[in-house]
Amino acid sequence: MAKVLAVVNQKGGVGKTTTCVNLAASLAATKRRVLLIDLDPQGNATMGSGIDKNALQLSVYDVLAGTADPESVTCLSEQGKFAVLPANGDLTAAEVELLSMPNKEKRLASALEDFHDDFEFVLIDCPPSLNMLTVNALTACDGVLIPMQCEYYALEGLSALINTINSIQSVLNPNLKIEGILRTMYDPRNSLTNDVSDQLKEYFGDNVYRTCIPRNVRLAEAPSYGMPVIAYDKQSKGALAYLALAGEIIRRQNSHAEAPAAIVG
Repeated sequence: MAKVLAVVNQKGGVGKTTTCVNLAASLAATKRRVLLIDLDPQGNATMGSGIDKNALQLSVYDVLAGTADPESVTCLSEQGKFAVLPANGDLTAAEVELLSMPNKEKRLASALEDFHDDFEFVLIDCPPSLNMLTVNALTACDGVLIPMQCEYYALEGLSALINTINSIQSVLNPNLKIEGILRTMYDPRNSLTNDVSDQLKEYFGDNVYRTCIPRNVRLAEAPSYGMPVIAYDKQSKGALAYLALAGEIIRRQNSHAEAPAAIVG
């Protein structure tokens, strides 16, 4: 059974797409079967995986619309060695069309029902807004991975996101939970970074990943070549950080799987 993680933050520029592409490649490097779903109309995760969004015959839009099955739409990232359900500008129409579709919040969950069993990890790159595409991702996933910069306004936006997650949990997906908070563009020399990081650990405890993603030039350069950083420069600090994150997520997954069942009565 696949572990499905939605990578969500309504604030732009916090490293959602960077995290999706590089975590997918890092998990694939550990021989896990990985699917990356691009739910952002900008199609940046698609391009960053080395797939030309402008040349797509079919995209995740067709899956949501029910005019194509996921198998026929999925591509392979040659550089990252993971599967991609790609996106392009067509997805902009889905934001509006979903509002009038039956079962509108569960279109993605229904489409993935049998398909995601072929994978061990599914990562969903969400748009930088809490719209119907994001609601579909939150309804289809097991947990939420929240990338965020350690800055003042990031904390403000986090409370709104948590309220949305709680609403989805109570109405549409009772199993939904915060899987982890990922500190991105991390600079330990900055006192505000350290203050916000301490607040996150105090409030979220073990839900804050130990791994931090540093500011890294190689990490910023890799998408322009359509490559995950592990393929672009595997010795870079960015590549090593995402490999560490993949290891941390796998260990968490294994520890949950091995936890003894509760004794009732």
